[in-house]
Amino acid sequence: MAGALSLLSVPAETLFPPAQASEVASPGGAHEDAAPPAAGEAPKAGEEAPQQAPALPPAPPLYREVRELQRLQDSMAVGGPGALPAQNALIGQIDQLFRAADASAWNDPQNARALVIFALSGGGPGVLRAVLGKSATPNIDERLLRGSLAYLEGREPEALKQLGEVDMRSLPDSLAGQVALAQAALWVRRDPARAAVLLGRARLIAPGTLVEEAALRRAIFIAAQADELGTFERLTATYLARFRHSVYAGNFRLRFAAALTRMSFIDKPDEFHRINDLLAPLEPASRREIALMVAQGAVGQGKKIAAERAADLVLKGAVFGSLEADRATLYRAAATVASPERFTESQTELAGLAGERFAPDDVRLLGAAQAVAASILHAVDVPAPAPEEATPAADASVAASPANAADTGPPPATLAKAQAALATADQMLGDAPL
Repeated sequence: MAGALSLLSVPAETLFPPAQASEVASPGGAHEDAAPPAAGEAPKAGEEAPQQAPALPPAPPLYREVRELQRLQDSMAVGGPGALPAQNALIGQIDQLFRAADASAWNDPQNARALVIFALSGGGPGVLRAVLGKSATPNIDERLLRGSLAYLEGREPEALKQLGEVDMRSLPDSLAGQVALAQAALWVRRDPARAAVLLGRARLIAPGTLVEEAALRRAIFIAAQADELGTFERLTATYLARFRHSVYAGNFRLRFAAALTRMSFIDKPDEFHRINDLLAPLEPASRREIALMVAQGAVGQGKKIAAERAADLVLKGAVFGSLEADRATLYRAAATVASPERFTESQTELAGLAGERFAPDDVRLLGAAQAVAASILHAVDVPAPAPEEATPAADASVAASPANAADTGPPPATLAKAQAALATADQMLGDAPL
């Protein structure tokens, strides 16, 4: 028993020494069962010392830094506080690390994939050129390297030739999503339907990430350009439900409003309610922000109904006298000032607005709308021509006419000039830069 207990006190390394290299592979083709010389034992006479290849240092795990970058970017997709400045700082660090890495580091396929992911995730083309300039041969499909570099440098034909031929379904998910986004950007002008398919694949590959957020944004604008209202509504609902706090949401709202003003449904009074439905997931302030953008864009495009309805959406929730309310009033009045039934009200509203509160674009719009109002007023103030002499019978006939019995409008000359002013009103408002 004492002997057994004494064995327990012996370190495990003594009882089971570490495996030697010769235990894994028998050098020189020696029989597998041949016992290797003991550690520190001199070779027997006539025998040569076993030759061992010098161990190469392992490649530095550069890919770990890119994984951290992806984690930060995924946080940006849901509005993580501080994620954007942290991402920018990390991109700078990774750029320096990759540029300083030895060419042999890119023999590791994980590092090679990380290089392409980093370049497509914000690292830019410079890091790719720096690595390739060291005569490095990253262990990855060369089309990914050359195609990504061409894409980032704006050489679309070369990028399509290289990157466009890569089947993103054969790539690891961490890389495939970024490649799909790049391929969609290359195809969007040539074949929007194909670009939409690639964006759909990117969303499936990387759910909940910044890749999905970017894919959704781009797919929404493709649907808007094609005037596919059903797809547009479905994708918008998904984006606003999941990514409305993204760091890119501000840019999205601006482009979203511009896209809305170009869709056909917005000019149909009985379908304008769809905008309310689309914006329902947003907070009231965000809804008013987008409605203001829609109203501004609609005025510039001469879409009076859309501008008026969108401005009314804002005025229902805006604080009276606020800049937000004044901007909505400006867009509504500018859209309706050339309308005979709304002229008086619109002209009064325009006269009550203080131009110094507005941004330069709105100041120019206010000036254009006030010029339209002034031109209409000037046309109405033209003196009426003297009435021509008529026979008593003719006077009696005209007076008895039901159509003229209650006619108290301006004379024909005044109407002609007013109509001429109205004819130029849309052009004046449309020419106002927004």
